Amino acid sequence: MHQRRLGDSDLDVSAIALGSWLTYSGGVGRARTEACTRAAFDAGITFFDTANVYGRGAAERAWGEILADYPRDSFAIATKLYFPMSAKDRGLSREQVHKQIDGSLERLGMDHVDLYQCHRYDEHTPLEETMQALTEVVEAGKARWIGFSEWPVARIEEALALPGVAKFVSSQPQYSALWRAPEAEVIPLCERHGISQIVWSPLAQGVLTGKYRAGEEVPAGTRAASRDMSRFIGQWLTRPVLDAVDRLWPVAEEAGLTMAQLCLAWVLRQDNVAAAIVGASRPEQVHENAAAADATLSDDTLRAIDEALLLVAVN
Repeated sequence: MHQRRLGDSDLDVSAIALGSWLTYSGGVGRARTEACTRAAFDAGITFFDTANVYGRGAAERAWGEILADYPRDSFAIATKLYFPMSAKDRGLSREQVHKQIDGSLERLGMDHVDLYQCHRYDEHTPLEETMQALTEVVEAGKARWIGFSEWPVARIEEALALPGVAKFVSSQPQYSALWRAPEAEVIPLCERHGISQIVWSPLAQGVLTGKYRAGEEVPAGTRAASRDMSRFIGQWLTRPVLDAVDRLWPVAEEAGLTMAQLCLAWVLRQDNVAAAIVGASRPEQVHENAAAADATLSDDTLRAIDEALLLVAVN
């Protein structure tokens, strides 16, 4: 598994990261959570991404128990805060930053996380207050580095201009061959400031695996079959998009890759991407996804992907 440097930090992370949003927060049982986590280590995945809000702490607790079997310096773990843990506990105020990092560390059974991320931007808290609180967390040794997810470009620039505060080293945007919006502003800005991307939904909620076909029933047990996931995946379940994705099958076959590997390799072709976060409910999925880190796409393959998807992709 290739390791990539995370921005201007001294942290190297595996190019494929294991995520826990829809799986280990409650969608997948404890036994399979453990099996997938151990499969990740077997496959060379040593970067794990979670958040306090995933299962209201369930994902952090599960990984705290499982990762206790591994030396602390053999993996990197990232968590986040912002979304509500209760009616009162949400946002990026100084109080919440300190309260939520302590809660995350307790659930994880660790004295620090490698990366602490702002899950979204908090319009109700002064930016200076948030950045000072994050700096205090770093200075206390509770987080080695800090990052953000889906912040407006103007707010990123404001944060970078503040004096005397900890520097962001990571950005966590949605990014895939179907969702290319970060290429316009976020990635160029981050490249200039030593910030790497850790991307979520690199397979467009599974659509880019080819599991959904135009004119066919949505398979039972998939994300598209979940009412809670409709706002994330619904935009991709149209005939134009599914027909475009269907045109990737021969491209993947020609490249000697599965559809998932092809589209993960497409994300990882971007130099500013340090890692792509994938979820998995079975160990074999972990191994399949991990193999994408070793794939190199030819210019012909990249052109074929663009020819298939460019008209339906969000740019």
